[in-house]
Amino acid sequence: MKAMLLDRAGDVASDPLQLRDLPVPLPGPGEVLVKVQVCAACRTDLHVIEGELPDVKRPLIPGHQVVGTVTQVGPGVADVREGDRVGIAWLQGTCGICEFCTSGRENLCLKARFTGYQVDGGYAEYAVVPARFAYPIPPAFADEAAAPLLCAGIIGYRALRLSGIKPGQRLGLYGFGASAHIAIQIARHWGCQVYVSSLKAEHQALARELGAVWVGGAQAVPPDSLHGSIIFAPAGELVPPALRALERGGTLALAGIHMSPIPSLDYDRDVFGERVLRSVTANTRQDGIDLLREAAAIPITPRTVRFPLPQANQALQALKAGSFQGAAVLTI
Repeated sequence: MKAMLLDRAGDVASDPLQLRDLPVPLPGPGEVLVKVQVCAACRTDLHVIEGELPDVKRPLIPGHQVVGTVTQVGPGVADVREGDRVGIAWLQGTCGICEFCTSGRENLCLKARFTGYQVDGGYAEYAVVPARFAYPIPPAFADEAAAPLLCAGIIGYRALRLSGIKPGQRLGLYGFGASAHIAIQIARHWGCQVYVSSLKAEHQALARELGAVWVGGAQAVPPDSLHGSIIFAPAGELVPPALRALERGGTLALAGIHMSPIPSLDYDRDVFGERVLRSVTANTRQDGIDLLREAAAIPITPRTVRFPLPQANQALQALKAGSFQGAAVLTI
Protein backbone atom coordinates (compact mmCIF):
# COMPACT_ATOMS: atom_id res chain seq x y z
CA MET A 1 0.00 0.00 0.00
CA LYS A 2 1.04 3.64 -0.46
CA ALA A 3 1.67 5.53 2.76
CA MET A 4 3.29 8.77 3.93
CA LEU A 5 5.89 7.74 6.50
CA LEU A 6 7.66 9.75 9.20
CA ASP A 7 11.14 8.40 10.00
CA ARG A 8 12.34 11.34 12.09
CA ALA A 9 10.87 14.56 13.44
CA GLY A 10 11.41 17.72 11.45
CA ASP A 11 9.91 21.05 10.48
CA VAL A 12 7.19 20.44 7.90
CA ALA A 13 9.01 22.92 5.63
CA SER A 14 11.68 20.20 5.20
CA ASP A 15 9.16 17.67 3.79
CA PRO A 16 9.67 15.11 6.59
CA LEU A 17 7.02 12.69 5.26
CA GLN A 18 8.11 10.28 2.56
CA LEU A 19 5.86 8.30 0.20
CA ARG A 20 6.56 4.59 0.69
CA ASP A 21 5.22 1.22 -0.41
CA LEU A 22 4.38 -0.81 2.70
CA PRO A 23 2.60 -4.12 3.34
CA VAL A 24 -1.14 -3.89 3.97
CA PRO A 25 -1.64 -4.43 7.73
CA LEU A 26 -3.72 -7.35 8.96
CA PRO A 27 -6.45 -6.94 11.58
CA GLY A 28 -5.85 -8.81 14.82
CA PRO A 29 -8.46 -10.02 17.32
CA GLY A 30 -11.10 -7.37 17.85
CA GLU A 31 -9.77 -5.21 15.00
CA VAL A 32 -10.94 -4.23 11.53
CA LEU A 33 -9.04 -3.27 8.38
CA VAL A 34 -10.23 -0.04 6.75
CA LYS A 35 -9.67 0.99 3.13
CA VAL A 36 -9.00 4.69 3.63
CA GLN A 37 -10.88 7.13 1.39
CA VAL A 38 -9.85 10.40 3.06
CA CYS A 39 -7.88 11.58 6.07
CA ALA A 40 -8.04 15.15 7.35
CA ALA A 41 -4.88 16.86 8.57
CA CYS A 42 -4.89 18.72 11.85
CA ARG A 43 -2.62 20.80 14.05
CA THR A 44 -1.97 17.78 16.27
CA ASP A 45 -0.32 16.17 13.24
CA LEU A 46 2.02 19.17 13.13
CA HIS A 47 2.96 18.70 16.80
CA VAL A 48 3.61 14.98 16.21
CA ILE A 49 5.65 15.46 13.04
CA GLU A 50 7.70 18.40 14.30
CA GLY A 51 8.68 16.62 17.52
CA GLU A 52 6.70 18.73 19.98
CA LEU A 53 5.05 15.70 21.63
CA PRO A 54 6.88 12.95 23.55
CA ASP A 55 7.02 9.21 22.88
CA VAL A 56 6.09 9.31 19.20
CA LYS A 57 6.24 5.91 17.46
CA ARG A 58 8.77 5.93 14.64
CA PRO A 59 8.63 5.10 11.87
CA LEU A 60 5.05 6.36 11.91
CA ILE A 61 2.12 6.83 9.55
CA PRO A 62 0.43 10.00 10.88
CA GLY A 63 -3.23 10.96 10.59
CA HIS A 64 -6.21 10.51 12.91
CA GLN A 65 -9.29 11.84 11.07
CA VAL A 66 -9.91 8.86 8.84
CA VAL A 67 -12.97 7.86 6.83
CA GLY A 68 -13.09 4.62 4.88
CA THR A 69 -14.71 1.26 4.29
CA VAL A 70 -14.16 -1.91 6.29
CA THR A 71 -12.62 -4.57 4.05
CA GLN A 72 -11.73 -7.24 6.62
CA VAL A 73 -12.70 -8.02 10.22
CA GLY A 74 -10.51 -9.80 12.74
CA PRO A 75 -11.48 -12.64 15.07
CA GLY A 76 -14.11 -11.77 17.66
CA VAL A 77 -15.60 -8.76 15.85
CA ALA A 78 -19.40 -8.87 15.87
CA ASP A 79 -20.69 -5.28 15.63
CA VAL A 80 -18.77 -4.13 12.54
CA ARG A 81 -19.05 -5.79 9.13
CA GLU A 82 -17.22 -5.72 5.84
CA GLY A 83 -18.59 -2.88 3.75
CA ASP A 84 -19.41 -0.61 6.71
CA ARG A 85 -18.34 3.02 6.35
CA VAL A 86 -16.49 4.03 9.50
CA GLY A 87 -14.35 6.76 10.97
CA ILE A 88 -11.12 6.47 12.94
CA ALA A 89 -10.43 9.24 15.46
CA TRP A 90 -7.61 10.22 17.84
CA LEU A 91 -8.40 7.88 20.73
CA GLN A 92 -7.79 4.26 19.65
CA GLY A 93 -7.35 2.27 22.82
CA THR A 94 -7.68 2.31 26.60
CA CYS A 95 -7.15 -0.20 29.39
CA GLY A 96 -10.88 -0.38 30.17
CA ILE A 97 -10.37 -1.11 33.88
CA CYS A 98 -8.80 1.96 35.53
CA GLU A 99 -10.73 4.51 37.58
CA PHE A 100 -10.97 6.79 34.54
CA CYS A 101 -12.20 4.13 32.12
CA THR A 102 -14.82 2.89 34.59
CA SER A 103 -16.16 6.38 35.35
CA GLY A 104 -16.82 7.68 31.83
CA ARG A 105 -13.44 9.45 31.60
CA GLU A 106 -11.51 7.09 29.35
CA ASN A 107 -9.82 10.09 27.73
CA LEU A 108 -7.70 10.34 30.91
CA CYS A 109 -6.60 6.68 30.91
CA LEU A 110 -2.85 6.49 31.52
CA LYS A 111 -2.60 3.57 29.09
CA ALA A 112 -4.56 5.26 26.29
CA ARG A 113 -3.22 4.87 22.76
CA PHE A 114 -3.68 7.43 20.03
CA THR A 115 -3.99 7.15 16.26
CA GLY A 116 -1.20 8.61 14.18
CA TYR A 117 0.92 9.06 17.30
CA GLN A 118 1.49 5.77 19.12
CA VAL A 119 -0.11 3.59 16.43
CA ASP A 120 -0.14 4.07 12.67
CA GLY A 121 -2.83 6.33 11.28
CA GLY A 122 -4.57 7.29 8.08
CA TYR A 123 -2.01 8.92 5.78
CA ALA A 124 -2.13 5.63 3.89
CA GLU A 125 -4.34 3.46 1.71
CA TYR A 126 -5.23 1.15 4.62
CA ALA A 127 -5.44 1.43 8.41
CA VAL A 128 -6.30 -0.93 11.27
CA VAL A 129 -8.45 0.06 14.24
CA PRO A 130 -10.10 -1.78 17.16
CA ALA A 131 -13.72 -2.31 16.20
CA ARG A 132 -14.95 -0.63 19.39
CA PHE A 133 -13.19 2.57 18.30
CA ALA A 134 -14.60 2.57 14.76
CA TYR A 135 -17.34 5.21 14.46
CA PRO A 136 -20.29 4.66 12.12
CA ILE A 137 -20.43 7.68 9.80
CA PRO A 138 -23.89 9.25 9.38
CA PRO A 139 -25.15 9.08 5.78
CA ALA A 140 -25.71 12.86 5.88
CA PHE A 141 -21.97 13.39 5.37
CA ALA A 142 -19.82 12.70 2.35
CA ASP A 143 -16.41 11.27 3.21
CA GLU A 144 -14.61 14.59 2.79
CA ALA A 145 -17.05 16.44 5.05
CA ALA A 146 -17.01 13.73 7.71
CA ALA A 147 -13.24 13.57 8.13
CA PRO A 148 -12.71 16.89 10.00
CA LEU A 149 -15.46 15.97 12.44
CA LEU A 150 -13.34 13.12 13.80
CA CYS A 151 -10.88 15.36 15.66
CA ALA A 152 -11.53 19.03 14.93
CA GLY A 153 -15.23 18.41 15.47
CA ILE A 154 -14.98 16.08 18.46
CA ILE A 155 -12.42 18.22 20.31
CA GLY A 156 -14.37 21.39 19.57
CA TYR A 157 -17.53 19.73 20.87
CA ARG A 158 -15.83 18.54 24.07
CA ALA A 159 -14.31 22.00 24.53
CA LEU A 160 -17.75 23.58 24.21
CA ARG A 161 -19.06 21.26 26.91
CA LEU A 162 -16.12 21.94 29.22
CA SER A 163 -16.43 25.71 28.73
CA GLY A 164 -19.76 25.46 30.52
CA ILE A 165 -21.46 27.61 27.88
CA LYS A 166 -25.26 27.63 27.94
CA PRO A 167 -27.74 28.43 25.17
CA GLY A 168 -28.02 32.17 24.64
CA GLN A 169 -24.78 33.04 26.45
CA ARG A 170 -21.70 34.84 25.11
CA LEU A 171 -18.88 32.54 23.92
CA GLY A 172 -15.34 33.54 22.99
CA LEU A 173 -13.20 31.62 20.47
CA TYR A 174 -9.48 32.36 20.20
CA GLY A 175 -8.02 31.06 16.95
CA PHE A 176 -10.30 30.12 14.07
CA GLY A 177 -9.02 27.05 12.27
CA ALA A 178 -10.61 23.68 11.59
CA SER A 179 -11.95 23.05 15.10
CA ALA A 180 -13.28 26.55 15.76
CA HIS A 181 -15.12 26.75 12.45
CA ILE A 182 -17.08 23.65 13.47
CA ALA A 183 -17.56 24.76 17.09
CA ILE A 184 -19.11 28.07 16.03
CA GLN A 185 -21.75 26.24 13.99
CA ILE A 186 -22.73 24.17 17.04
CA ALA A 187 -22.72 27.20 19.34
CA ARG A 188 -24.84 29.23 16.93
CA HIS A 189 -27.27 26.30 16.75
CA TRP A 190 -27.49 26.52 20.54
CA GLY A 191 -28.35 30.21 20.27
CA CYS A 192 -25.03 31.49 21.62
CA GLN A 193 -23.51 34.85 20.69
CA VAL A 194 -20.00 34.09 19.47
CA TYR A 195 -17.02 36.44 19.68
CA VAL A 196 -13.92 35.48 17.65
CA SER A 197 -10.31 36.61 17.98
CA SER A 198 -8.07 35.42 15.14
CA LEU A 199 -4.81 36.42 13.51
CA LYS A 200 -5.58 35.80 9.85
CA ALA A 201 -7.88 38.07 7.83
CA GLU A 202 -9.30 35.09 5.89
CA HIS A 203 -10.17 33.33 9.14
CA GLN A 204 -11.83 36.49 10.43
CA ALA A 205 -13.88 36.66 7.23
CA LEU A 206 -15.05 33.06 7.69
CA ALA A 207 -16.02 33.77 11.30
CA ARG A 208 -18.21 36.64 10.17
CA GLU A 209 -19.75 34.48 7.46
CA LEU A 210 -20.57 31.80 10.04
CA GLY A 211 -22.38 34.24 12.31
CA ALA A 212 -19.91 35.70 14.81
CA VAL A 213 -21.36 38.83 16.43
CA TRP A 214 -17.87 40.32 16.84
CA VAL A 215 -14.54 39.54 15.19
CA GLY A 216 -11.16 40.99 16.13
CA GLY A 217 -7.45 40.36 15.81
CA ALA A 218 -5.54 37.83 17.87
CA GLN A 219 -4.85 40.32 20.68
CA ALA A 220 -8.12 42.27 20.40
CA VAL A 221 -10.30 42.58 23.50
CA PRO A 222 -13.96 41.55 23.05
CA PRO A 223 -16.36 44.44 23.73
CA ASP A 224 -18.49 42.39 26.16
CA SER A 225 -17.61 40.03 29.01
CA LEU A 226 -17.91 36.37 28.05
CA HIS A 227 -19.61 33.52 29.90
CA GLY A 228 -17.25 30.93 28.48
CA SER A 229 -14.30 30.84 26.10
CA ILE A 230 -12.10 28.36 24.23
CA ILE A 231 -8.51 28.88 23.12
CA PHE A 232 -7.78 26.79 20.03
CA ALA A 233 -4.54 28.56 19.11
CA PRO A 234 -1.42 26.96 20.70
CA ALA A 235 -0.45 30.35 22.14
CA GLY A 236 -0.02 30.51 25.91
CA GLU A 237 0.20 34.31 25.85
CA LEU A 238 -3.54 34.40 25.10
CA VAL A 239 -4.46 32.88 28.46
CA PRO A 240 -4.22 35.96 30.74
CA PRO A 241 -6.22 38.32 28.49
CA ALA A 242 -8.77 35.57 27.78
CA LEU A 243 -9.28 35.08 31.53
CA ARG A 244 -9.70 38.82 32.01
CA ALA A 245 -12.35 38.87 29.27
CA LEU A 246 -14.51 36.37 31.17
CA GLU A 247 -17.58 37.25 33.16
CA ARG A 248 -17.28 36.39 36.85
CA GLY A 249 -17.81 32.64 37.20
CA GLY A 250 -16.86 32.01 33.56
CA THR A 251 -14.69 29.16 32.27
CA LEU A 252 -11.76 29.24 29.86
CA ALA A 253 -11.07 25.89 28.13
CA LEU A 254 -7.71 25.24 26.47
CA ALA A 255 -8.42 22.93 23.53
CA GLY A 256 -4.92 22.20 22.26
CA ILE A 257 -2.71 19.18 22.93
CA HIS A 258 0.32 21.50 23.00
CA MET A 259 0.70 25.15 23.98
CA SER A 260 3.55 27.62 24.27
CA PRO A 261 4.41 28.78 27.83
CA ILE A 262 1.66 30.58 29.73
CA PRO A 263 2.77 33.87 31.32
CA SER A 264 2.32 34.36 35.05
CA LEU A 265 -1.20 35.21 36.15
CA ASP A 266 -2.29 38.06 38.40
CA TYR A 267 -4.69 36.49 40.88
CA ASP A 268 -6.87 39.55 41.47
CA ARG A 269 -7.00 40.66 37.84
CA ASP A 270 -7.06 37.33 35.98
CA VAL A 271 -8.51 34.67 38.27
CA PHE A 272 -10.50 36.13 41.16
CA GLY A 273 -14.27 36.05 40.76
CA GLU A 274 -14.40 32.26 40.47
CA ARG A 275 -13.04 32.22 36.94
CA VAL A 276 -12.09 28.68 35.91
CA LEU A 277 -9.13 27.63 33.75
CA ARG A 278 -9.16 24.04 32.46
CA SER A 279 -7.58 21.95 29.72
CA VAL A 280 -9.29 19.68 27.22
CA THR A 281 -7.63 16.26 27.03
CA ALA A 282 -8.41 14.02 24.06
CA ASN A 283 -11.97 12.67 23.89
CA THR A 284 -14.16 9.79 24.93
CA ARG A 285 -15.97 7.55 22.47
CA GLN A 286 -19.21 9.04 23.74
CA ASP A 287 -18.00 12.50 22.73
CA GLY A 288 -17.56 11.18 19.20
CA ILE A 289 -20.96 9.49 19.11
CA ASP A 290 -22.71 12.60 20.45
CA LEU A 291 -20.88 14.96 18.10
CA LEU A 292 -21.63 12.92 14.97
CA ARG A 293 -25.30 12.66 15.94
CA GLU A 294 -25.64 16.40 16.61
CA ALA A 295 -23.57 17.41 13.58
CA ALA A 296 -25.91 15.40 11.32
CA ALA A 297 -28.99 16.90 12.93
CA ILE A 298 -27.89 20.56 12.65
CA PRO A 299 -26.35 19.85 10.01
CA ILE A 300 -22.74 21.01 10.28
CA THR A 301 -21.05 22.04 7.03
CA PRO A 302 -17.26 21.69 7.34
CA ARG A 303 -15.15 23.76 4.94
CA THR A 304 -12.45 21.62 3.36
CA VAL A 305 -9.48 21.96 1.01
CA ARG A 306 -8.33 18.83 -0.85
CA PHE A 307 -4.78 17.57 -1.22
CA PRO A 308 -3.79 14.21 -2.78
CA LEU A 309 -1.96 11.86 -0.40
CA PRO A 310 1.51 12.46 -1.94
CA GLN A 311 1.08 16.18 -1.14
CA ALA A 312 0.70 15.62 2.61
CA ASN A 313 3.77 17.76 3.33
CA GLN A 314 2.31 20.63 1.33
CA ALA A 315 -1.02 20.26 3.17
CA LEU A 316 0.75 20.51 6.52
CA GLN A 317 2.79 23.49 5.36
CA ALA A 318 -0.40 25.29 4.32
CA LEU A 319 -2.01 24.34 7.64
CA LYS A 320 0.92 25.74 9.60
CA ALA A 321 0.82 28.96 7.59
CA GLY A 322 -2.94 29.29 8.05
CA SER A 323 -3.31 29.87 4.33
CA PHE A 324 -6.78 28.34 3.87
CA GLN A 325 -10.17 28.36 5.54
CA GLY A 326 -11.48 25.27 7.32
CA ALA A 327 -9.74 21.88 7.21
CA ALA A 328 -7.22 20.19 4.92
CA VAL A 329 -8.29 16.75 3.70
CA LEU A 330 -6.00 14.20 2.06
CA THR A 331 -7.69 12.16 -0.64
CA ILE A 332 -6.38 8.62 -0.96
